[in-house]
Amino acid sequence: MRRGSLGGMPTPVVQAAEHTRIAILGAGFGGLGMAIRLLETGRHDFTIFEKAGGFGGTWRDNTYPGCACDIASHLYSFSFEQDPGWSRTYAPQPEILRYLERTAAKHRLDERVRFNTEIVRLDWDDAGRRWTLTAADGSTFTADVVVAAVGGLHVPRVPEIPGLDRFAGPAFHSARWRHDVDLAGRRVAVIGTGASAIQIIPAIAPAVAKLLVFQRTPPWVLPRHDRPVSGWARWAFEKIPGAQRLWRALLYLESEAIALGFTVWPWLLGHWQRQSLSLLARHVRDPALREALTPSYTMGCKRVLLSDDYYPALVRDNVEVSTAPIHEIREHAIATADGVERPVDVIVLATGFRTFNPATEIDIRGHGGRRLADDWAAGPEAYNGLLVAGYPNLFMLMGPNSGLGHNSIVFMLEAQVRYVLACLGLLESGRLPVVEVREEVQRAFNETLRRRFHRTVWEAAGTGARRPCSTWYRDPAGRLSALWPGFSASYWWRLRRAHPRDFVAASTAASRTMGDSHR
Repeated sequence: MRRGSLGGMPTPVVQAAEHTRIAILGAGFGGLGMAIRLLETGRHDFTIFEKAGGFGGTWRDNTYPGCACDIASHLYSFSFEQDPGWSRTYAPQPEILRYLERTAAKHRLDERVRFNTEIVRLDWDDAGRRWTLTAADGSTFTADVVVAAVGGLHVPRVPEIPGLDRFAGPAFHSARWRHDVDLAGRRVAVIGTGASAIQIIPAIAPAVAKLLVFQRTPPWVLPRHDRPVSGWARWAFEKIPGAQRLWRALLYLESEAIALGFTVWPWLLGHWQRQSLSLLARHVRDPALREALTPSYTMGCKRVLLSDDYYPALVRDNVEVSTAPIHEIREHAIATADGVERPVDVIVLATGFRTFNPATEIDIRGHGGRRLADDWAAGPEAYNGLLVAGYPNLFMLMGPNSGLGHNSIVFMLEAQVRYVLACLGLLESGRLPVVEVREEVQRAFNETLRRRFHRTVWEAAGTGARRPCSTWYRDPAGRLSALWPGFSASYWWRLRRAHPRDFVAASTAASRTMGDSHR
């Protein structure tokens, strides 16, 4: 306390908010990749803000039985931090988490992170050209640049099923797995048949007394061909220069080829559809069950899933698949619309996640207090999946239209990180006072995306007549805001450099700053 001039009464000392040049929100793949590249380019003034107590992001949060990646291990990793020691062709969750933790430790990122610090509000100050970050506990920080690496799919989607809150037993989302609940010998319901469910179901089916699978829409499933990586291969990746990079390149090209069917010639997907139906017929002999598990939409419309053991699990004697809509959940049972009530002890909600929209998690306010939640009321829209007009010096890794249905998202993240570094170069050289995309540039970019989607499987998919595909890839306005409508290589090429002409001119930004400072 210090003494003031009014009657000698003490006046509080206002503590200045802690300042960092660059604030990174999130410590998963995106946040770690951004931080490491900042260090490698000599930029050391940054802080990582992580709402949880450790590194890893989705690979820290998802610990359900059978959790693993559906992108090949040697591709689902940083190009600059390749690991020759992956144990399987598709790495399990604990191994990916160890990889991320080991990478963070190698670069000493624990010295630059604030764990258990959830940022809930961002306010842009035009006069000071900086962001104020407010944490859930009320503490504040300032930063010249904010990189939001909060992840594309991390907020669980809990379905609004009547009676769910009245269920007497344990009921939990797959991303919040209750390891204290023993499933052995119990009647377990899994609601959903998406990417998490097809890993959970084979993992728990042998242990439970009864497994009820509630399916709304059957997925297209392709064989995963998961197997241990041989000792010889691990030796070659570690000892032979270039061997692992060559293998990674082959995996990338194989995955990239699938985009031909997704984005250019959807008819090519017929080959993989036949392969999926062959897999289904080989494992499911019962005609009624096989029909229930056969998709009625074009492959790629929804996420294509990989599994070697999903169909075999569904034909076990203790597994039942229900396709009738759930009517309500009762104290000890689930009742479906066909009038059947099935006793249940535990419910697992494998119902996926809310699609990317940081405005629903963080109150983001740009020029003049404009709110991103208002600007994105009809759905998220950005430029290059990274920048939003009216929100200077704010970058969103894994932003709108930067997701993929065919390749490694880590590849996309690395392209975005490189673009952010290029933008930082424009700031540091004085060519721009702030990085703020022009509204007309953002508008033209998104109009181009919408035209490109017209020929993709997500717009053309259907049975018979062309009709829009019903998928979580769409936002509330019906726009395909989650995916990139092309090859990942085309995205990489687009983001290879930052063009000053795309951003608000220096004179315009300066005049806005002066005008706002005199309000």
